Amino acid sequence: MRSLKSAILSAAVALGLAGAAQASEAVHIPKQEWSHSGVFGTIDKASAQRGFQIYKEVCSTCHSAKLVPIRTLAGIGFNEDELKAIAAGYEVQAGPNDAGEMFMRPGIPADRFPSPFPNDNAARAANNGALPPDLSLMAKARVGGEDYLYAFLTGFEENPPEGVTLMPGMNYNKYFPGHQVGMPNILMPDGVTYADGTPATVQQQAHDISTFLTFIAEPHMDARKQMGVKVILFLIVLAGLMYATKRKLWSTLH
Repeated sequence: MRSLKSAILSAAVALGLAGAAQASEAVHIPKQEWSHSGVFGTIDKASAQRGFQIYKEVCSTCHSAKLVPIRTLAGIGFNEDELKAIAAGYEVQAGPNDAGEMFMRPGIPADRFPSPFPNDNAARAANNGALPPDLSLMAKARVGGEDYLYAFLTGFEENPPEGVTLMPGMNYNKYFPGHQVGMPNILMPDGVTYADGTPATVQQQAHDISTFLTFIAEPHMDARKQMGVKVILFLIVLAGLMYATKRKLWSTLH
């Protein structure tokens, strides 16, 4: 019994040391400049619109954003007609009809972005067994948020460092934990043509899609910050009034 306890204790210590070693090897994610950073920061709507273009033309072939209603895009400047046109570009399953059958129809702004695959098994089959994650909350799900997303999208290297052997079907990314990822490098110079004429460098594309994913993960961030500033200003004024009232009341007692 004692030998069994000793073995379990030794294994626990070994696992703890291994975990500590892995933690010490954590990859440093470079900080980027974001218009929405800080208390007074707001989402760069032009950047987010370009990011949506990248999502639609590049990312959505593998990744879903199934928690996001299409009408959410109004928050980055798309008007009602544009939202209807964007939604109509998708087909969504509806029904059942009078015959009890499901059918496909053009999307409406109230619909959520449809997934590129009917189910997870189909997604795995199309991606060598890997399941592309949903992007709805990706900016909140990863430590480092948009900084990590930017680093990941710009961290692919065609050839791994000397001594690193990639497993079959894997790609090297210097910012991904373990550095081996099933997703290939999807951003190429001029891989998209921006409607506003912005040069589509890899860095610009990574910045724009990261901004867009930050927005859909928290569409009301700007409104929340504005409300927070108003509350703080109110509390400052209230504190001043209370202090003045206190001084006035106590001055009559001396």
